[in-house]
Order: sequence, then structure tokens, then C-alpha cells
Amino acid sequence: MIISIANQKGGVGKTTTAINLGAALAQKGLKTLLVDLDPQGNCTLSYLERDNGRRSIYEALIEPGVTVRDVIQKTPILYLDIAPARISLAKLESKLVGELDSHFRLKDRLKEAAETYDYVIIDTPPTLGLLTINALVASTHLLVPVQSSYFSLEGTDDLLETFEKVKARPNPELELLGVLITLNDKRTVLSRDIRKQIQDVFGDKVFKTVIAKNVRLEESPAYKESIFSFAPDSSGALDYYRLSEEVIGRV
Repeated sequence: MIISIANQKGGVGKTTTAINLGAALAQKGLKTLLVDLDPQGNCTLSYLERDNGRRSIYEALIEPGVTVRDVIQKTPILYLDIAPARISLAKLESKLVGELDSHFRLKDRLKEAAETYDYVIIDTPPTLGLLTINALVASTHLLVPVQSSYFSLEGTDDLLETFEKVKARPNPELELLGVLITLNDKRTVLSRDIRKQIQDVFGDKVFKTVIAKNVRLEESPAYKESIFSFAPDSSGALDYYRLSEEVIGRV
């Protein structure tokens, strides 16, 4: 299964979800690959030290003869590997302009590696550009994190329109895995109202698991750890464990 985590709205918990969903699946003994497709590289920096000399997903998408398998690195977590990103990934769009296979580059270069993993999780940038399109074309499923806030649904129409366009032509097998409510503060009336609003729009596609606001989730990447080793008894660890169970159940 290849799952893209996407929402062009920033700050909704895409990278936090990629990091911790990947770790949760690996903890279950499922061989998992994180693909960092965000030029900011936060997913990479959550597990690896900065190394500008290291080959990254950029080289796998640009250089002839290089595939995702050639750039994969081990993380400190058993069964969890990562295809790292660097800031050079921001140049990808200009490099691939005019190329006939520009939307299929990740799918083609990922195929061989993906066959050796139970799950591939792709962290995408907060845009609907070529990188996100590549992720959707390469994926079997889309997971959409939506922040529990007043402007939570802003931009989701554009994302779903893009999803339908990708599904119509380049990737008819793409499915909406689900919508994940993140950064939720259940103590407030507003959060409860927003949750109902999201469920009214997406129905049974909304995950039962809701990711609560949790300072431990924000701190763990700085220590190069997932929430499960950094704060195993926190609500964040429990939330992402439950999410992994739901993901497995849905796919």
C-alpha cells in the first residue's frame, strides 16, 4: 500500500502524521518506507542528521539510472526506512518542465522499492504542484489531515478536485483512505462544532481516531524520535497507535 498524506494547507499535521503513522506501522512488524517529498525535509530531519552530501529523493527523480531504492536510509526504528529530502527538491518543477513523464516520475522510480515494503508513506509539501501530483499518481490511497480550526475546510475543495482528476486519468486505482482530524482541543465548543462540520462534509471517510493537541508530538522530532519512544504514555502515542489500527483495517 502506498499512502500519500496531503493537504495544501500548511500546519495541519502532515509531517507529524507521516512520522508517527510510519513508526506505528513499523512497531507492528510491518516493513515501512517513508518518502519525504517536501523540500523542507522535516520528515527527514525527524530521523536523520542533516547531510547535504547524501543522495536524496531529488536525485532519484532527476538522475538517469537512479531509483528510490538507491537513496533509502535506515532510521533508528526497526522496520522503518526513509527516502530523504533536501531543499534541492524545490527545483524539481523547473527541471521537469516539458518532460512527458513528469507526473509519473515518482511512480516509475518508486515501483521496484515499493514491492519490498508492506507500506509506503509519502509526506507531501503544502502545495498542489508537481510534487504532490507525483505523490498522488504513485499512490494507492490518499489520507487528508484536516486541522480542527475555523478555517479547517479551506482549500479542501481544490485538493479533492485534484484527487478526482488524478483518479480519472493517470491513476484510476487511487482511493480516498480517509480524513484525519488533527490538533483537536476537545475542551472547546468550537472544536466540537468543527468536528461535526468535517463529518457532515466527509461522512464515514472521517477517521474515528482524532489527533489531540499534544506538546509531546511537537517536541519529539527535535530529539530524532517518534512519539512512541519519546513519550510512549502520552495521548499522542495512543492517538497514532489507534490511527495505525484504523489504517490497517481500511486497506
